[in-house]
Amino acid sequence: MTEPQAEAVIDLDAYRANLGLLADRAKGAALLAVVKANAYGHGMAECARAAREADAAWLGVATLDEALELRSMGDTGPVLCWLNAPGADYASAIEAGIEVTASSADQLAEIAAAAVGGRVPARVQLKVDTGLSRNGARGDQWDALVAATAAAQAAGHVVHTGTWSHLACADQPDHPANDAQEAAFMAALEVLARHGLEPGMRHLANSAATIVRPGSHLDLVRVGIASYGLPPATTMAVDLPLRPVMTLRGRLAAVKRVPAGTGVSYDWTHVTERETTLGLIPIGYGEGVPRHASGRLTAAYGGRRVPLVGTVAMDQVMVDLGDATAERGDIVTLFGPGDDGEPTAEEWAAAADTIGYEIVTRIGGRVRRTFRGVR
Repeated sequence: MTEPQAEAVIDLDAYRANLGLLADRAKGAALLAVVKANAYGHGMAECARAAREADAAWLGVATLDEALELRSMGDTGPVLCWLNAPGADYASAIEAGIEVTASSADQLAEIAAAAVGGRVPARVQLKVDTGLSRNGARGDQWDALVAATAAAQAAGHVVHTGTWSHLACADQPDHPANDAQEAAFMAALEVLARHGLEPGMRHLANSAATIVRPGSHLDLVRVGIASYGLPPATTMAVDLPLRPVMTLRGRLAAVKRVPAGTGVSYDWTHVTERETTLGLIPIGYGEGVPRHASGRLTAAYGGRRVPLVGTVAMDQVMVDLGDATAERGDIVTLFGPGDDGEPTAEEWAAAADTIGYEIVTRIGGRVRRTFRGVR
């Protein structure tokens, strides 16, 4: 295989170690590793296998298609999915032993209908909206969902296996929403009891709550961004030695010496102030480099920071190498763990006025993923 010109190096040893640290923080609770959205851009197949090797009891994905893909890759362990529009292939989920989430009585009816006539009932977890106001049932909708679940379970069409919700402000530990949502969750469990249903596996904690809210750990914690080594929020204190898993780098496709006054890339948003060396990296917004952060990003070359200059194009970015001696094929690191002074994904996020989640998740296009620590 030829050497990649645009490469995301994924450190699976770091990923396993991060999962271990998070599991230790939530002792007594099972661990669900979230591998949705291609494992936040890191590669779902490889990260799912590594998560199982790190003793993650559960894998979590958003869509049924993602869950079925895990099964097609050979994963046989517990998998939960939670975001499906009407018409989802629940029959395949039931056959594959995937646990699905119902967020309304209508959705529960669709899941139950898919189980009618089948060999086994659907395994269903219920999602309650405790204040995030996205998916999940609340108020009268929650009462209706619980009643429908009790009836469907009595008829043998579903097995209710868990109850869960999602926190809105866990990355702000002192936000009053956290206590309010925990209280709302406990109240929702009382509704289950009134309908004769056990809560099953209770889970509320995301990455942030896993780190800072031990009272929310309950039976299972769902860890996403922290498992990939990025903090849930830059303002949140994280007292765990989590290590970023992804390093993005590219090989110089062109190098040229230019005089002062040279315009660079579209619209000449950058003009060189002195004679300098420009390098072209074949990674652009087609690979997820944020175009709106043009002129604000840096990379690393030869042990020092160098600026990305000019407008980010679809296929390429330019870097000002100063007086460094550079050749075509040399590697430039765009972001990584920061060990050698390179920018981190969090620094890129700050420059792009976004969050680290988006930086790593959007890396794709023609970037080849290289996995280290494969067992």
